[in-house]
Amino acid sequence: MGGLLLTYKRLLTALMLVALVAIAGCGKEKDAEEPEAFSFTVYPNARYLGQLTELMRRAHKELNPSQEPPPIAVYDTDASVQDVATFYAKSYGYEKVAADATNNLSAAKPPAYYRTGDLEVDTKAVVPLMQKLGVNADVSKAKGSYNAAEIDPKLNRPRVTIQRPYFDATTSQTVDRTLILMAR
Repeated sequence: MGGLLLTYKRLLTALMLVALVAIAGCGKEKDAEEPEAFSFTVYPNARYLGQLTELMRRAHKELNPSQEPPPIAVYDTDASVQDVATFYAKSYGYEKVAADATNNLSAAKPPAYYRTGDLEVDTKAVVPLMQKLGVNADVSKAKGSYNAAEIDPKLNRPRVTIQRPYFDATTSQTVDRTLILMAR
């Protein structure tokens, strides 16, 4: 969960920056055919994780008490990180998922890229936040490395963070499934 919560903290910070940029760029009129509502595209056969979704909303509220949480949904699937990342990259119109965030040493990050992390390190980093939320997870069970992917948001589509395995703080288990976090 710590790796996941650290990812969520990074995601929330990035989302705030993206929101500011989006607000600044909202001066043009929308096409008549453009969807008005924000929508999540759910990976086929993914299962919704209501407890983790609610925990993410509570974490956002704790980190940003004056703001309402953005639309957030958490799912998981048996599919690989690569399959899920490719699905979202294609559905967002991105050419490919880059091997990492360096983008061939360019200053700009690619819109879709892979990364790795350490569950134990990331989980321990968010223990204070979990304590504030009243989550008493056994973080000693968060062991090992994980593979992940980040997919940048598009108009009316969320940022997608994909990770396998993930630590579920609601059950104190490392879960060998691919987590899909979508947040505006």
